[in-house]
Amino acid sequence: MTDTAARKAQLESRREELLARMAEVDRELDSHTSKDWEDSATEREDDEVLERMGAAARAEVAQIDAALGRIAAGDYGHCARCGSDIAEARLDLVPFTPLCQTCAR
Repeated sequence: MTDTAARKAQLESRREELLARMAEVDRELDSHTSKDWEDSATEREDDEVLERMGAAARAEVAQIDAALGRIAAGDYGHCARCGSDIAEARLDLVPFTPLCQTCAR
């Protein structure tokens, strides 16, 4: 099994990437000031995409924070539902998952 410290570093790195992306999305959303109706409509469409990106990033940060909490508690890598070990391959793909493959279905 991958070292928990390595998983923690991976999760923290991804968290920092997401926080930077969220800050960039916020800056972009705050930068629109067009008075032209057509430009405003285009900006609004772009804003909707940015808002969805920001929401996805916030959701992933919440999942990462939960995984970091499980690491701190010593529960990381164990299914939150059935208690069995989560397969290494699953953690490689979704390092913040709280569920084994069986329970996730």
